[in-house]
Amino acid sequence: SERFTLDDEYQHAVQSAFIQLFEDGLIYQGKRLVNWDPVLETSLSDLEVVNKDLTIKIWEIKYQLEDSDQFVTVATTRPETLLGDMALAVNPGDERFSHLIGKNAEIPLCNRLIPIVGDDYVDPEFGTGVVKITPGHDFNDYELGKRHGLHLVEETQCRTGTEKEFNPISILSKAVKIIGIAPEKFHGMDRFDARAELLNDLKEIDCLIKESEYESTLPYGDRSDQILEPLLTDQWYVDAKTLAKPAMEAVKTKEITFVPANWEKTYFQWMDNIQDWCVSRQLWWGHRIPIWYDENGQAFAGHSEDDVRAKNTLTGPLTQEEDVLDTWFSSSLWTFATLGWPEKNSKLELFHPTTALVTGFDIIFFWVARMIMMTKYFMKEVPFKEVYITGLIKDENGQKMSKSKGNILDPIDLIDGVSLEELLEKRTEGMMQPQLKEKIIKQTKKQFPDGIDSYGTDALRYTYYSLASPGRDINFDIGRIKGYRNFCNKIWNAFRFIEMQAVNHNYQSSEASSNVISDWMALKIQNVSDHCQAHIKTYRFDLAATEIYELVWSNFCDWYIELNKVAIQKSEDKDETINLISNLISNFDSILRLLHPFMPFITEELSAKLAVLEGKEKSEFLVESGFTQHRPINNKSAEYIDEMINIISAIRVIRAENINIKNETLHLILSGEIKPELQSMIADQEVIISGIAKLDGIEFTSEIPDESIEKTMIGYKIIIPLAGLIDPQEELMRLQKELSDVENDIKIIGSKLSNEQFVAKAPAAVVDKEKAKVTEAENKKAMLEKSIAKLQA
Repeated sequence: SERFTLDDEYQHAVQSAFIQLFEDGLIYQGKRLVNWDPVLETSLSDLEVVNKDLTIKIWEIKYQLEDSDQFVTVATTRPETLLGDMALAVNPGDERFSHLIGKNAEIPLCNRLIPIVGDDYVDPEFGTGVVKITPGHDFNDYELGKRHGLHLVEETQCRTGTEKEFNPISILSKAVKIIGIAPEKFHGMDRFDARAELLNDLKEIDCLIKESEYESTLPYGDRSDQILEPLLTDQWYVDAKTLAKPAMEAVKTKEITFVPANWEKTYFQWMDNIQDWCVSRQLWWGHRIPIWYDENGQAFAGHSEDDVRAKNTLTGPLTQEEDVLDTWFSSSLWTFATLGWPEKNSKLELFHPTTALVTGFDIIFFWVARMIMMTKYFMKEVPFKEVYITGLIKDENGQKMSKSKGNILDPIDLIDGVSLEELLEKRTEGMMQPQLKEKIIKQTKKQFPDGIDSYGTDALRYTYYSLASPGRDINFDIGRIKGYRNFCNKIWNAFRFIEMQAVNHNYQSSEASSNVISDWMALKIQNVSDHCQAHIKTYRFDLAATEIYELVWSNFCDWYIELNKVAIQKSEDKDETINLISNLISNFDSILRLLHPFMPFITEELSAKLAVLEGKEKSEFLVESGFTQHRPINNKSAEYIDEMINIISAIRVIRAENINIKNETLHLILSGEIKPELQSMIADQEVIISGIAKLDGIEFTSEIPDESIEKTMIGYKIIIPLAGLIDPQEELMRLQKELSDVENDIKIIGSKLSNEQFVAKAPAAVVDKEKAKVTEAENKKAMLEKSIAKLQA
């Protein structure tokens, strides 16, 4: 059944989880630093932060020591945060500055004294060796400030103390404008406007020493693409460290396994360093946090105001928390909350835990780990037994698909097709970075000048299966889906051939008796079916897709249908013809069953048509039928068909290598130690072999004609007599003229490619095309020379 996270039942489950965690002391409210998005005006988890490597500015600023005319120099990339400084820090082992520990310095422009503390966090080799500490606007500074108990005594003095005395100050509002203890002059300014003004003022009082460029990393919001600001806010946190312990144990003891297994390392790296999870968000949409505050600001959890009053015997006014929960909080409950939890019911008992979770590596932290933590806590069991990690689907250049890059491909557009105009509208609508619109339009017109063709669902599914190597990202090339649309057409045409034979021969459904060719095909299907079931169990959908493709395209269409085409044409016995068609239908039905998990729509459609062809009523869908059951097969006889196919293929190679006999009817001699069973089978199938290979007969003899072509097989030789096929002198003259023409072509193209100006100025595609012509001509020349040499011999 469907489930929406804001359904009443699911909403109740989310509230129940929050209330239980709150009552168990695992959810708490705290004033902490968060990643603050100034555009969306909400906190972001660490996992929603995109770190970008950039070249930025760094400034060196002088701080005057108290009661002294001496200065220390501090390097910073965020000079505006100077307004919220609470200390300077040096490494206790740094002989240059260790004597300053315990003294005070004055923040320029602020008339505020701050202590100089010693801390091993400071790297003496980095910057000037003196670090400004702004606990209200930097995560590392926050931890250092807590260790030293930094707090403000008066507006003009910061001091050290115990950890309990730690009280960071903030000089930025939620709109990232200057507020608070900062000088009035800067109040109301945007952070970057304040930076420019501050730098000018520092220059005027001779406190700005130097400005230079610096390679660094800046945090950006994954949705707004704006620089984030560490900001002190009241937020709700989950004690993730406590919840992580049983979740880690579940993977260590193999209650849960990752496929591929290397992702376990990624899982543990994050879990070992897990921080408490900020679950409150300042958004309009989401699950409102089920907390109510009394007049004194004390928090109470409940499903409703009435519930809170009843549980806590409250009579005064209550105010509900306005923040909503992080969307991943509700998602972390998914496996059991969708089944009716917190109520105990038969559905929950039957379906939980689930078997496997299929997901991308990019949300192992967002979703997978949190589901394991929550399910272990509330259900006392794992949410699933296996986690199959797929790769990300990227564009053809290996870039992650995103709205901002304008490279997203909607699967519906690949299935149904889309015009260029519609595609442009989709890619540029509601952009968060409208300045990129023209670039995206130009890029899309170049890539899809006529829009996108319709490829169908099955072709798209099969494309993804074929590319789905475990954990490997997929660079989506539209050429691949074109190939699998052709594959769908191939399957459809195979049915059309069977249908045509049934109609032409007034086919009536009958029990088929096997023959060596149908046994060969059935054996191929059974082998691939066994392999595919093993591949599916190990999530190697790419290997399964490759084997099925080869089976259908090469074995079934290229050989089995072609062999049957000749067999039906040559058959003079109606019962034999009907039996051939029955076996075609039976093996094609097995193919459809095998293909169905990968191509559900075309296979279901053709299965219904096959039933009509047989005059049967279709009683079940393919999804209910499972893979074809094995039937008795003469494996040895069937294997000899492979050797028969090798013989036909070898004859085709001989024709291709010898242009002079390409279209001639040939005589085949097989000479050597051929197994009696193989010889018997070839004799039985002589009519079919001769029909496909264009032979006038097959002969088994050790006598080899003087004029002949030989090809060595395993244990025997293929001999093609040439007597009477050609006039050697005329053929020699024809081949020599053709060779001369080819050599002239090679000379002309070679001259063009040796021209440096042509190679430098011509488009790469044109140069590549000319090179391909040379390669093709060289191959043709080699074949002609080989044929000429044989005639001259």
